[in-house]
Amino acid sequence: MRRAFVMGSFTTPAAVVAAARALRERGHTELDTYSPFPLQETSEVLGLPPSRMPALVAAGAFTGAATGYLMQWYCSAVSFPINVGGRPPQSAPSFIPITFELAILFGAFGAFFGLFARLRLPRLHHPVFDAPGFVRATVDRYWISASTADPAQRAVLEDALAALGAAEITVVTEDKGDGT
Repeated sequence: MRRAFVMGSFTTPAAVVAAARALRERGHTELDTYSPFPLQETSEVLGLPPSRMPALVAAGAFTGAATGYLMQWYCSAVSFPINVGGRPPQSAPSFIPITFELAILFGAFGAFFGLFARLRLPRLHHPVFDAPGFVRATVDRYWISASTADPAQRAVLEDALAALGAAEITVVTEDKGDGT
């Protein structure tokens, strides 16, 4: 069964936020909004969970710090210890710069690759890109899409978007690429 995206175009940000709120109140959960700039209210209205990016960045930073410290400790205290002036082979203060730099580097890698993974990038095509007029989502239109696989639900969503004042309503279907 193919999934369909019922899309509505609005002319103001307040209208698309109000439409998203109304659709959520009616029980529709698979919603997404598209706009020329970020709308702060949409995260709350769509019921999006808090971002996991801070945890990914922290995990990368801790991994980098541990890697940097353990690498230096192994090289200077285990693999090739040299007694220089009676100083201990394991000297934590001298390990701080590399430990800090690797924490920053691995944290940046965690942010970069974590963001790509969370956004499922690179995504070269999404069915909503086929909607007529969707290109205006980057200029002056605000779109909301609701995903459903039930044909009866499609009609309900179209009627709801029309009642909420959508300037344009479009239905696009997902093509699985298997010839069906």
